[in-house]
Amino acid sequence: MTTPPVADDLNLCLCHTCGLACDVSDNPHECERCGAPLHRRKPNSLTRTWAFMIAALVFYIPANLLPVMNTKMVGNGADSTIMSGVLEFWEAGAWDIALIIFIASIAVPGVKFGAITLLLITVQRDSDWARKERSKLFRFVEVIGYWSMLDVIVVALVASLVKFQALADIEPRPGILFFGLVVVFTMLSAMSFDPRLIWDNARKVPHNQEVTDAVANH
Repeated sequence: MTTPPVADDLNLCLCHTCGLACDVSDNPHECERCGAPLHRRKPNSLTRTWAFMIAALVFYIPANLLPVMNTKMVGNGADSTIMSGVLEFWEAGAWDIALIIFIASIAVPGVKFGAITLLLITVQRDSDWARKERSKLFRFVEVIGYWSMLDVIVVALVASLVKFQALADIEPRPGILFFGLVVVFTMLSAMSFDPRLIWDNARKVPHNQEVTDAVANH
């Protein structure tokens, strides 16, 4: 059974701006419909993905060590980090909010760091291990990435609600800025990664059944 042709075999390239399948037989540099630059693969995908992810890891340290908000009750103020905030909500009986903050602020970034690192290393090693599953893992990383901003939203909402009370006040602290940078850079890291690189090495192997199945499913 022969492997069905892919876009590269047909000299087609998808425009990342408008989605047009462009004929690149004559090596055009721009999309004929919107004028956006054409690339068969995202330029310097692995390098940029590594750079954004390392930057996110650097910001992740102060995001967890520095306080994200300061709570003042009847004149007495106390700073709270992400983890101490989770514990305070949990001890106050608001386990649902504590769980949401823990998942969004601790678990999700950790999963993204691990998943993106796995994708980068396996692509650089031209690994043929679980290509279909790695493609699904990349789509999962894209989906959960936007939910990481929940912690920033929770701090903003809590601060705005407490402002209405005369005896209490909440102010953001530098940790929330660093956490916002972590979210932005992890999103940029996922956006820079080109999942087609997972399958490029598979095309070098003739009659690869995994590639056939993947193309047929799409």
